[in-house]
Parts: sequence; structure tokens; C-alpha cells
Amino acid sequence: MSDKPSIVSSAHLAADSRMSGLSELEFALITCGNAFNRWVVRCAAAAEAQDLTTLDVLVLHNVNHRARDKRLSEICFLLNVEDTHLVNYSLKKLQRFELVEGTRRGKEVIYRTSNAGRELCQRYRAVRESCLLDALLALGGPDNKELSTIAQTLRALSGLYDQAARSASSL
Repeated sequence: MSDKPSIVSSAHLAADSRMSGLSELEFALITCGNAFNRWVVRCAAAAEAQDLTTLDVLVLHNVNHRARDKRLSEICFLLNVEDTHLVNYSLKKLQRFELVEGTRRGKEVIYRTSNAGRELCQRYRAVRESCLLDALLALGGPDNKELSTIAQTLRALSGLYDQAARSASSL
């Protein structure tokens, strides 16, 4: 066992020594989440997309995913965003920038990426490979299987936090 002190954002939340690692994990999630958000915006800017927020970029990539049309509800579900207004605002912004197109089908709008949106996603990919993937590989970072395992763990934690949020809402 290590004698190194835990890095926690809120020591008062780590008072129960049985799970002090949870506070350390939450601090890591906070710093990683902020770094990821900063990265997404700057990667998009390097790919020649200005004035896009993290959510805008994530919505664009989600709409572009598998080249299938998407509904607002599907996008919200896949990104785990409760507030549909936030995603709807991003979609309208992406339409204004001509990166996404919307077609009305009955009461719903179906979204797909435009040619410009697909090209931006390709430029984003190139910047991502150049700045992030190459550095990860050069440092001997986690391999594909290890990254997949980390992703599975994070998805499981997401489910736990969602359940805890529902429980807290009923208190």
C-alpha cells in the first residue's frame, strides 16, 4: 500500500476512510472533465470551427455518427443530457453555421450533418490524431484494450451516479 496522501477536492467528503478513494476519483473526474472540455473546443478551433462550445462539438459528432439521421431525443439520450433545450440550442446553432441540416417529419425534426459538417469532423479527426493520438502512442500510453476497459468502467460509474441522482431527488 502507498504512503502517498490522496488527492481530494473536498477532504470533508472523504471522512469515511473506507471509500476515501471516491473523493480522489471525483476530483480526477472534475479535472479530466475540464481538460476534456477545453480540448474539444480547442481541437474544433484548430479544425477551423470558431465559436463552438463543447456541447456544440459533441452534438455535431453525434449527429455525424454512423451517417444516420438523428432525432433530438436520440441525441440527448446518447449524450446523457437531460435538458433537451441545451441540445436543441446547439442544433440550431449548428444549422446556422450550416454544419447540420434538419428536415421536418411530422412533428419531429430529423438531423444530419451537411457536407461542411462532415468535412469539419474529418478535420477534427486529423487534429485529434496529430495532437492527442500521436502523443498517447509516443508516451506508451494505454493500448486500445486498456482504453476500452477504462471506458467501460466510466460508463458503469455514470450509471451509478445517475441512480444516486435519482435517489437524492426522492429525499
